[in-house]
Amino acid sequence: MTRRTARGSAWLALAALFTAGPALAQGSDADLIKRGQYLATSGDCVACHTAPGGKPYAGNYGLNTPIGLIFTPNLTPDPETGIGKWSYETFEKAFRHGIGDEGEYLYPAFPFAWYTKVSDEDTKAIFAFLKSLDPVNEKRKESQIPFPFNIRTALITWRTAFFSEGRFKPDPNASAEVNRGAYLVEGLGHCGMCHNENKIVGNSSLAGKLGGGVIDGWYAPNITPDGHQGIGAWKDEEVVTYLKTGTAPGNRPGVAAGPMRQAIEESTSKMTDADLKAIVAYLRTVPAKETYKAKDLQAFNQPGAPGADVYLTYCSSCHRPDGTGVPGAIPALAGNTSVQSEGPQTVLRVIYGGLAAQSGLAPMPAIGQDMTEQQVRDVTDYIRNSWGNKAPVMNSGSAVSEAKAATQTMLSGTAPCDAIADEGVKKAIESNNIVADLKGLTSVDFIPKLVTIVPKVKSGAPKASDDDIVNGLTTAYCQAARDEPGEPKLSWAARIGSFANLTYSQLKHPEKQASATPGQPPATGASPMKPQ
Repeated sequence: MTRRTARGSAWLALAALFTAGPALAQGSDADLIKRGQYLATSGDCVACHTAPGGKPYAGNYGLNTPIGLIFTPNLTPDPETGIGKWSYETFEKAFRHGIGDEGEYLYPAFPFAWYTKVSDEDTKAIFAFLKSLDPVNEKRKESQIPFPFNIRTALITWRTAFFSEGRFKPDPNASAEVNRGAYLVEGLGHCGMCHNENKIVGNSSLAGKLGGGVIDGWYAPNITPDGHQGIGAWKDEEVVTYLKTGTAPGNRPGVAAGPMRQAIEESTSKMTDADLKAIVAYLRTVPAKETYKAKDLQAFNQPGAPGADVYLTYCSSCHRPDGTGVPGAIPALAGNTSVQSEGPQTVLRVIYGGLAAQSGLAPMPAIGQDMTEQQVRDVTDYIRNSWGNKAPVMNSGSAVSEAKAATQTMLSGTAPCDAIADEGVKKAIESNNIVADLKGLTSVDFIPKLVTIVPKVKSGAPKASDDDIVNGLTTAYCQAARDEPGEPKLSWAARIGSFANLTYSQLKHPEKQASATPGQPPATGASPMKPQ
């Protein structure tokens, strides 16, 4: 899943139906702009206002909402296509009241039901930051919203039922830290846009508050203090570390995927420790919520359980037969909170789409591409109910086929090759002509080729992380081999997955890789499977 495609959702983030376009604000206070930049980052505004391959904040990211495809607006101060002609009053009315510059109601894909709580000072700072951006002339694409949803006056029904204007009011009985966390979670952070059970009802008590739910084909987990389904068993520092890095320290399994991974990369990883601690402190005060009951569970941790053979065939070499994974390389599935979410969507998306290298962990191949839908269903239920894990089984339903159809990643072969994100790695690959060097390889050639090219990239990009090098070289292999015939016995997912894992092994254990028998990957390859 690429960073841009991973983040889409009807209800994920800043999808305001703004229009307009103005001139760059003059004389803006530098401190105000800097504060606004931090606040916009905390709200992950760039996520929904940057199209794939587009310029930041220039809009035209397509949100697949329940009412149709909505293209997000240009938030740069371009005088023709952006917000340059907007006054603060116009911006504030849209941002906190959901009223556009022509008096039209904005669709709740834009989280004004949360932003209504943002303070005057913070709203002014965000506006100052947006006005300070370089203007980009990017005309907004026409949204594809069918009748009757394109009749905006009908939104008065939703507003009457679910929208209440008003600034954030601190709880006089709570600490300053808890109130700061509440302000971020319930306001600018709009966490409930993904983690509430009922997205369409907005920021209300009817929304299944923070108990988890499906979001754009992924499952945003329960983040209430429930001990099994939520974060109740997590230590505060584990949650903070997860929000900063996408993984948690110690024995806490898991690595962020999908929209949550993007939110961490672009937003929470850039927030202060104090704000992250405040978020955790507030989440501890939210009533714990059970999203499924014991009656929904079935015992799977037994000989002959459905999915056991599939797990041993496809998963156990990396995640181990007991689901414990490999410390520092492969996250455990046993005890993994997100694996045990009410919905299986995120596990399914990872099985079908794989994962890039992140946080020092190995990439995961898109193993589901070589399985039948029944095998995917069985192994998902097995993973979610083995080694002490407890989660509802799927039984019948369309979750598997829906996840397969929705998954579009380079590793699965259902999306174009990614762009190389790290500039240093990109330059090293280009200067050493590595894409050409990777053409015509078979899997037997991977190890000897990697032994020669990995040191070149590492030397040419000394500041790049191992994750950047693994992902950059995997993309280079995609560019070199995607259109080649390949090997009859290996699918594309198996070919690129093997290359990615061997690249990881070459970086982590070059001495073992150099002495490995051609065509026999080292035993510590990998597949971190864990979502959000």
